[in-house]
Amino acid sequence: MKTKEQKIRDIERGTADLKNSKTVLVLDFTGTPVGRLNDLRRAARGAGGVFRVVKKRLLKLVFGKENIDFEPKNFEGQAGVVFSPQEVYETSSLIYKSVEGTDTFKFLGGFDIGGKKFIEGEEIVKLGRLPGREVLLGQLVGMIAAPLKMFMQALNEKAKRS
Repeated sequence: MKTKEQKIRDIERGTADLKNSKTVLVLDFTGTPVGRLNDLRRAARGAGGVFRVVKKRLLKLVFGKENIDFEPKNFEGQAGVVFSPQEVYETSSLIYKSVEGTDTFKFLGGFDIGGKKFIEGEEIVKLGRLPGREVLLGQLVGMIAAPLKMFMQALNEKAKRS
């Protein structure tokens, strides 16, 4: 049982984390071994953020201090929270890849601080499964370049016949 001072410290720490974040992800980690939680903490640090275990009641107070309407009590299980200064896509991708293949983590939801928008857990998983930014840009360039390349080949063949 936490003392009142510990709870106040948790709220202050959570409020500071929230102020420095663009994205908040909430995960259920029920039944997760400590080693896997440490892997998640490392992944969160890789995103420039932090993973914290916060009681849902205290998490509601943290969001309330920033005038964000977010109700974590609707989630089942234990709530682990990733606070990240990166955008939703980047954070979701990194955290998803770190917990992929384990059945003990479940994305409950998240919050895009800049857009003041709640994100469902399924949507976070979909964002996490997308390929990286560089891969997507490469695919876009390939799609744009393919018709031009085919047109140049057609002109080249036409020039050879003439």
